Amino acid sequence: MALLFILFFGFLIIRMPVGFCMLCSSLIYSWVNGESPDMLLSRAVSGSSSFTLLALAFFILAGNIMNRGGITDRIFGFCQKLVGWIPGGLGHANVAASVIFAGMSGSAVADAGGLGAIEIKAMKDHGFDEEFAVAVTGASSCIGPIIPPSISAVVFAVASGVSVGKLFLGGVLPGVTLAIVQMIYVFIISKKRGYPCTPFEGFRKLGSSFIGSLPALLTPLIILGSIMTGICTPTEASVVAVLYALALGFITKDLRLKDLPDLLDETILLTMSVLFIVSSANSFGYIITALQVPTKLAALFIGVISNKYVALILINIFLLLVGMVMESLAALVILVPILMPVVTSFGIDPLHFGIICILNITIGMLTPPVGMVLFTLTGVSSLSFEKITKAMMPLLFINIVALLIVTYCPPLVTWLPNLLM
Repeated sequence: MALLFILFFGFLIIRMPVGFCMLCSSLIYSWVNGESPDMLLSRAVSGSSSFTLLALAFFILAGNIMNRGGITDRIFGFCQKLVGWIPGGLGHANVAASVIFAGMSGSAVADAGGLGAIEIKAMKDHGFDEEFAVAVTGASSCIGPIIPPSISAVVFAVASGVSVGKLFLGGVLPGVTLAIVQMIYVFIISKKRGYPCTPFEGFRKLGSSFIGSLPALLTPLIILGSIMTGICTPTEASVVAVLYALALGFITKDLRLKDLPDLLDETILLTMSVLFIVSSANSFGYIITALQVPTKLAALFIGVISNKYVALILINIFLLLVGMVMESLAALVILVPILMPVVTSFGIDPLHFGIICILNITIGMLTPPVGMVLFTLTGVSSLSFEKITKAMMPLLFINIVALLIVTYCPPLVTWLPNLLM
């Protein structure tokens, strides 16, 4: 066990990509122990041969099409008219737009990259400090992997065996909770600093903007509705999302045929990187299971801790620390099989744990040194990585407050899936 983890973290320290860290450490471990690598390579291949994982590619493609097809401009414009009149109006519009876009992309990086440039420019033009605008944009992008459809939820489902449909529904109220907590913070800071709000333009203009945004707003309803009614599996719903996004882009003439090769290229590159991580993690997980790491860890937790609420806070701290140093999807595929026996031994609902886990790992995307959202924001703003990190700290704390609410209020996660499924 020591050899395996020393190899893994050694490769990680020298900045080897995490997929190669897992695969190389697994192969070296098997070689040292005189075992054939055939089984490990077979596990790696089978790890990516999952029907559920097809949803990854299609949800990524749907998000890319939405970004390229001008949908983000309409969403932000509608949110500005809807909540722009509240003190700190564009800050609230920023958060509300992330809630809506989360129902299309399922990715924090897609949110920060797609909506980020529009939101930051609009907030700066209306007198907001750029640091505050960037921080709100980064924090609100965390809503993307929580509200369905969620790429992280698909990966968690494959790693844990929890229903994708239930995970999607379980993320709705936690995502809304995260948005409300962020909007309360935006309101308080805006009142304190005197940030402006835009005048309410009347219900006629709001209705007109709503009608213009309605096709985009229907996307999450189509996805969830098709899953809940049993018309589609989550994987089939991801294909429906792509077809709907394409139809929307071509009808509005914001998307052209010549854009498709670039969109497919971006999707293939991102999908392949995720699938390679999943494949490598399957080999790594095979050895971890053979060494009985999950069972031993569960026994250790039970021997030291008797209270599940204490266990939850320790798991939260551990996942937040992991999120600081490891890519989010890689962390999920490695840690979920290890932690699941610990969670079930304390009687914690795997569905509840799934949303806690996704929220923790997503918050890690806002922390150095490997916070992908931070790197994305450096590309859509004029601020340095260090300044963005510093500006993000208060909203990082706000996101952790929302995490604690979700952690200690399980019905926020379980009520909707139990009601509808």
